[in-house]
Amino acid sequence: MGHIAYIGLGSNLGDKIAFCKKAISEILKIDRHRLLSKSSFYQTRPMGYTAQDSFINGVIKIETDLEPFDLYRHLKNIELRLGRKETFQWGPRIIDLDLLFYDDLRVDTQELQLPHPRLQERQFVLIPLFEIDQDLLHPVFKKTVGELLKQIQEDQGVERLPD
Repeated sequence: MGHIAYIGLGSNLGDKIAFCKKAISEILKIDRHRLLSKSSFYQTRPMGYTAQDSFINGVIKIETDLEPFDLYRHLKNIELRLGRKETFQWGPRIIDLDLLFYDDLRVDTQELQLPHPRLQERQFVLIPLFEIDQDLLHPVFKKTVGELLKQIQEDQGVERLPD
């Protein structure tokens, strides 16, 4: 029986949509991964460091046989293979892959935190999550992604792109 994982995708350099699509393709090349759902892509204003181009964001839901740390390491390797360079927090990036949820597991280590520690603050994560699984329950806050989305008061500039 496989595990259910949600992965956030983001890019704000080069052909952003192409990088996100390539990342999905690379994730699905990993043995025993099956795509269950994919959100639309969204254009998002940058957060934190705002003097940069807008982001393209999305979320996929997969079934995986990998354990969470192995999946996380595969995601980091895909980022490197696609050309990601470390810059600074909230800086520009070719690709960013975040493991958002893995089943209802809670992990808090220096390497990996599950669920992703800031997803409840980010419309660019919650909106695509809501699109593919509006009843997904956050295992820490015991709220659905829809309920978490309603808690965000500010407009963070997330616009759905046409398919």
